[in-house]
Amino acid sequence: MNYPPHISEKDGHLYIGEHDTNVLAEKYGTPLYVTDEQRIRDNYQSYYDALKGYYDKVQVLYAAKANGNLAVMKIFASLGAGADIFSAGELHLALAAGMNPDYLLYNGSSKTTEDLSLALEKKIRVSLDSVDELRQLSAIAQDAGVTAEVSFRVNPAMEVPTHPKIATGLATSKFGIHAGEIVSAYQAAMDAENILPVGIHCHIGSQILEVAPFAKEAEVLISVASEITDIGVKLRFMDVGGGLGIPYHHDTDPVPTPAEYADAVMPVFLDGINSIGIKPEFWVEPGRFLMADSTVLLTRVNSVKQSHKKFVNVDAGFNLLARPAMYDSYHEVVVANKTGPDYADDAKRDVMTVTGPICETGDILAHDRLLPAVESGDLIAVLDTGAYGFSMSSQYNSRPRCAEVMVNGSQEGLMRRRESIIDIKQTMKDLPWQK
Repeated sequence: MNYPPHISEKDGHLYIGEHDTNVLAEKYGTPLYVTDEQRIRDNYQSYYDALKGYYDKVQVLYAAKANGNLAVMKIFASLGAGADIFSAGELHLALAAGMNPDYLLYNGSSKTTEDLSLALEKKIRVSLDSVDELRQLSAIAQDAGVTAEVSFRVNPAMEVPTHPKIATGLATSKFGIHAGEIVSAYQAAMDAENILPVGIHCHIGSQILEVAPFAKEAEVLISVASEITDIGVKLRFMDVGGGLGIPYHHDTDPVPTPAEYADAVMPVFLDGINSIGIKPEFWVEPGRFLMADSTVLLTRVNSVKQSHKKFVNVDAGFNLLARPAMYDSYHEVVVANKTGPDYADDAKRDVMTVTGPICETGDILAHDRLLPAVESGDLIAVLDTGAYGFSMSSQYNSRPRCAEVMVNGSQEGLMRRRESIIDIKQTMKDLPWQK
């Protein structure tokens, strides 16, 4: 298997950075998420450098929904990143991490009045998703005696090659205002006394493995930017969202690099703004690309069962990694204590399905994988789980969520403790008539 550079095999064990995953699992218990800080930094730098090679005014906004751990957010803050935020919780984490409020964008199609008020209080720009939301924000801003800086999210009505549940720029999507209707929305914002439109925003989807859709998206945004510039909008930024995917199938996925992404998108952007005569900042919102391959999920084998197929039953299920059940997504799995040439012979391997402990038929982490002989007590590593792994986890079946560990060179540390049964119970209250 072609591992990313921070994942390796040594003496029959799987390593992340300088750390033996087996040692980490023994120390911190399983299930366990383990993240490599340097890999995050390397991923960020490759993305930023590719864009910066074309244009000076580039700003990366980390998609906080991918992984909102405060330790992760602090890494991005130290690199100068802002964040695409989707909730009050993500807003508070971004500020706690030390991110510049000027580079936070409050996104989402269904914000509460409390959300809008908080964004105003913290001086954070809002990406408006409807004219109704514009009216609500305008009223809040007027009552507060402040001016709200905003963008609108454009729906480009684009088909993209990804799972339909993560295609966000479709004509039928719940997100954004259709490009044909967006100018009137900007005009309404221009007419509002306490609103100042300063940006334009779009996002077409996630886990996209081609660059052509991003170039098409840039064309749509340039067209809209030209129209709204004509009515007097002075654009300070154009936010093209994220969506660049990663190779979950390590040996077969043909995944574009950040350089190839930049080569496709930046000439369209630069030609467009030059023709309009504007020079806004170029904002981009990668989440998955920056985080996914930085992390492995370590899970212990509880039992092995031969039924109509061979099942490897482990202690992590879709309560901790929802992607396979939700999106039929693929993650490579490795027997972390049985790697290397001694276990590479296909004749000594068997086809197995890795399943979790949840009371659902769909609780399967990996279907029909060729693995070395597995027995109870072995350690399975599920790769590429840094994005939408822990952040989508739950306490389903009243199972406490697992710990998260960060490694950085020879250092290691707990960045989130394991939950206990007490954590599950602590928000519950005794009803007076049940005492």
